[in-house]
This record gives sequence, C-alpha cells and structure tokens, in this order.
Amino acid sequence: MHFTFYIIIVVIMAGVDQFIKIWASSNLMGTASVTVIPKLLQLTYTENYGAAFSIFWGKRWPLILITGTVLFGLFIYLISGRCKDKYVSAGLTMIVSGGLGNLIDRIRLGYVIDYLDISPLFNYPIFNFADCLVCVGAVGLAVYVLFFESSRAKRDRT
Repeated sequence: MHFTFYIIIVVIMAGVDQFIKIWASSNLMGTASVTVIPKLLQLTYTENYGAAFSIFWGKRWPLILITGTVLFGLFIYLISGRCKDKYVSAGLTMIVSGGLGNLIDRIRLGYVIDYLDISPLFNYPIFNFADCLVCVGAVGLAVYVLFFESSRAKRDRT
C-alpha cells in the first residue's frame, strides 16, 4: 500500500485517542469512577507518569526519547515499502498509532491520561485506547509471526 495510506490511518487513530483523552479529562477528572458495565468496566481518570504498569515512573525525557526513536524506526519501515505483508503492516500501524497517542500526551502534559478501568473484574492497571492499539498490534504481530509466517514462507518457496 502507498505510504500516504499509513500516514492517514496513524493520524486518524492517534487523533481518536487524543479526542477520547480530552473527553476523559473534561468529564472524568475529579469525579468518582463511572460504571459502564457493572462488575466489568468503569471509567476512572488517572495520570500515569511512567510507562506500562507505571514502570520508569517520573522518567519523562528518557521515555520520550526511547518511544520517539522506536516509533520513528517502525514508521520509516512501514512507509518504506519493504513491508509487503498486510498483517505485519496492520500490526505496525496499530503500534505506531497507539505509541504516538501516548507520546503526544507525554510531550504535551508530562504524563499519559488513562481512563479504562477493568479492576472490578481483574486486578489490572487503568489504561487507555492507545494502550489497546499497541497491545492488539503487538499480539497480532506475535501470533502471525509465530503461527502463520513460517507456513506462508514454506508455501511461497514451493
């Protein structure tokens, strides 16, 4: 696919993430959790000054540098045309989109806005849409590489 397509998708998905975070900060900050699905999902505004699971808490600039470098590399690979597989491209697009959404927060605010809270069912940290994009993209890539890439490569050789 043409690199313009990937740029548009990344901008749209990172934009959706930013829109949701602006909504969350306007409507959830300073309030108690809002139940969406009883005993499963609530909306709870939090500010994460670290990375996933609050690791590297308070290390804003190293996180910006590392995240920015990784995203730049992945994005260059994505738009270079060397990535011929649509599943790999989809996974990378999701990872770059989510990473960019959180990077924008970290640069603009000094923290990442989180709001999705599944703690009524699981003892799990609060997260956001960008985190979902990164996780789904990474898991999708891992499943594809582990279970489908080798069989496809064998099929292509025969």
